[in-house]
Amino acid sequence: MEKAKFFGKVFSYVLRGGCAVHVLQSHFYEFTETRGESMLPTLAASNDYVYTSKRYKLGRGVEIGDCIVALKPTDPDQRVCKRITGMPGDIILIDPSMENKKDDKSKFDVDNKESFNKFIKVPEGHCWVTGDNLAHSLDSRTYNSLPLGLIKGKIIAANDFNQPFWGGERGNFWGFRKVSNNYIDDELEETIVPTIAS
Repeated sequence: MEKAKFFGKVFSYVLRGGCAVHVLQSHFYEFTETRGESMLPTLAASNDYVYTSKRYKLGRGVEIGDCIVALKPTDPDQRVCKRITGMPGDIILIDPSMENKKDDKSKFDVDNKESFNKFIKVPEGHCWVTGDNLAHSLDSRTYNSLPLGLIKGKIIAANDFNQPFWGGERGNFWGFRKVSNNYIDDELEETIVPTIAS
């Protein structure tokens, strides 16, 4: 009888712990692995784990330049890590990577030239996302604008488990680093703010 009570208690604590972790991961914070070359050099191709804040779920408060985790529009069972490069109402050059191929006649044809010159206006309730490594990224250039409702959160930091536990290239534990919005120019902000204040 005592054994049954003991195992019942253990089961109860395990169940509660599992529920707490599920609620935490669904609504507040998530720590998950990323794979693939699409976000190089920001995120490693393998063994990189990202810290995702769920405060930005459904696109709440995201800005251009933020790295986000979202459901892939063409396959809702898959998640993608991308950077927001356009917000609702922005006019976007569909494929800026095509300009690099202009002089390469073997790869550059009429269709590619047309896609380089095509622009799109990001519709309301959507954003435009691309990988930092345009040459190896399936993103909005392939599946069009991403509905904000598919955004699961914003990436705020990452650990690179390819690095040693302490030290390594980044000089901290397991390659920990903040993942920041690379569209914000800190120097420009410093010069603008005093001008507005005076």
